[in-house]
Amino acid sequence: MVYLNYTNLDDETQEKLLSVSKEEVEHKFGKDLKQYAEENHINYDTLLEEEAIRNLYSYDYVFNI
Repeated sequence: MVYLNYTNLDDETQEKLLSVSKEEVEHKFGKDLKQYAEENHINYDTLLEEEAIRNLYSYDYVFNI
């Protein structure tokens, strides 16, 4: 679960969440993503970012108001 303060949804917080998500995706699927990117001539960083954004939808968020 990700605990967020409802009043702190600025760009910095969003970038931090995306960064955490990227690290998680790279840890879980990095090798497979690199292989997929090479086979399909796709930029790895772009693919990683897209997967990290998708990964954000799998989080459970708790907002403190």
